Amino acid sequence: MTQHEKAVTEKAVSTDAGPSVHTAAAQARILEVRAMREVIPNFIDSGTKADAQRIIATAMVPPEFVKLVATAIDLAPDLRRETVDPNRVRDLMDYADAYGPVADEFEAMAHFLRHSINVAKSEAGNEALLTYAMAKRLVRRPQMARLVPYVDDMSRVLGARARMARIRANARKQAAGAAEKKDGTHSTQPSPAPLTEPPKP
Repeated sequence: MTQHEKAVTEKAVSTDAGPSVHTAAAQARILEVRAMREVIPNFIDSGTKADAQRIIATAMVPPEFVKLVATAIDLAPDLRRETVDPNRVRDLMDYADAYGPVADEFEAMAHFLRHSINVAKSEAGNEALLTYAMAKRLVRRPQMARLVPYVDDMSRVLGARARMARIRANARKQAAGAAEKKDGTHSTQPSPAPLTEPPKP
């Protein structure tokens, strides 16, 4: 198990409040997805970024070109090399054509699952914000003094997040301004006055 896989598993089985009703189910889904690696042929780890870039570059060779080369090897034995087999080349292209839709399905599943996660977090966050607004009003009543520590903690956490959001926004704004200044999109020289025709005598 790689470090990334270990981190994913640990994240799936740990929560702030201990294991929840979803923890075991989520861990089972992770194991099911990983088990599919054993039944998908030619399943290879992506390796380094440089390796991935090199592989993508040659993977972009047109499929028609690859198939033409395989046919040419069949017709011209002089083109054969010890490391090349036209039938192997055709099999690799068939594999790519067949499993491309499988990769699309995985990507779609990941997209929809991320959206589902965001929806769940959004609903929980909305309820929390509504409760926070109510607590801020109730805490003004003397009989609700017991809520003061909770409201203070909520304000502290929410305020820290808002400050971080402002810092990130300012950093992006400054970076954009620096890029515009470097590109010369904003010139400091005044625009020339428009030309006017001399008055007729």
